[in-house]
Amino acid sequence: MIYEFYGEECPHCITMKPLVDKLRLEGVLVEQFEVWHNDNNAHKLHQYDDGSKCGGVPFFVNPETKKFICGEASYEELKALAG
Repeated sequence: MIYEFYGEECPHCITMKPLVDKLRLEGVLVEQFEVWHNDNNAHKLHQYDDGSKCGGVPFFVNPETKKFICGEASYEELKALAG
């Protein structure tokens, strides 16, 4: 499982959407949290990144291992993050 923190209009997040969709089709649980228009989700993001790791979106994190990816990544990197 991974969490994806994203912004609705973020061009990098839009680029990552097809890769996230592919992960889901392969059975990977991806929980998504839009942070630009949702204060609760923004607060959740700050629980995983206080700004010292990424400071922006997209931000992917495995909540169990605490490993993360900041910004755009390859499909292989995302799949590896999910475990």
